[in-house]
Amino acid sequence: MRQFTAVVNPTAGRAAGAAALLAVARRLREAGAELETAYSGSLDHAKDLAREAGARGRVVLAVGGDGIAGGIGGALSGTGGVLGLVPAGRGNDFARALRLPSDPGELADVLLHGTPRPVDTVEVSSAVHDRAVVLGSVYAGVDALANLHANRSRLLRGAASYYAGGLRAVATWRAARYRVTVDGTEHPHTGYTVVAANSGYYGSGRAVAPDARVDDGLLDVVLIRDAPRRLFFALMNDLTTGAHVHRPQVEILRGCEVRISADREIPYGADGEVDAVLPVTARVLPGALRVLYGTPRPPGTRP
Repeated sequence: MRQFTAVVNPTAGRAAGAAALLAVARRLREAGAELETAYSGSLDHAKDLAREAGARGRVVLAVGGDGIAGGIGGALSGTGGVLGLVPAGRGNDFARALRLPSDPGELADVLLHGTPRPVDTVEVSSAVHDRAVVLGSVYAGVDALANLHANRSRLLRGAASYYAGGLRAVATWRAARYRVTVDGTEHPHTGYTVVAANSGYYGSGRAVAPDARVDDGLLDVVLIRDAPRRLFFALMNDLTTGAHVHRPQVEILRGCEVRISADREIPYGADGEVDAVLPVTARVLPGALRVLYGTPRPPGTRP
């Protein structure tokens, strides 16, 4: 029977993580599994707890949203440790890409009986930020600015906070001139954003890279070119299904390493937690992490 260590921040997300864990923990223990809970005070502390538990051969459960999932997944990347997710955040985009069930009983069944599968992780490096390893995506532009606004929102939660943050960001955005280098080939780009995606989803369920796979050893690089604001808002609506990829303002490239720079100080983010400014390099680490999950959902379908 598996042994689990759940890493949870008891104060994050209005204690949503602790509540979500309680429902799953009861079912794990009823099945005879051993479960210990480690409470973290910060993301760095959560990473340390995850590494220590993984070194003891325990399955590490990241309890929360994409930030803690990416942080703990990054900490376990390349170690041989096994990650399980208990989604309890605003976006839960990596859990969505893995098609993890929302029902506590079904999720417990995946954690108890699922076979660990290798997934890719993403190494993120820049001159102004410490190296990080994340799971979902690196995004540089208006979406990173929107995420900053969403993270600072105290009144709105979930998709509503991302939508409000997006409105605020777009209202003040002017097109940036990017230099995007994919596997050594340069692609000049002027527009709203560049997204280097391992997972197909970001921003609370938006299918930004519908054909992205977490286990193909590639990043899908989504370029959204300059367009009138009204057209950009229509494009944002298309993100719910992935239909934006058919618009002429969208280009998708693929590669193993992506470097993004710009003509001015442009913010970038990674899994909702890494907040810095360009330039940045994202490099895929093929099969670097073992994760418990179900059948992957095609991006663009709703959970």
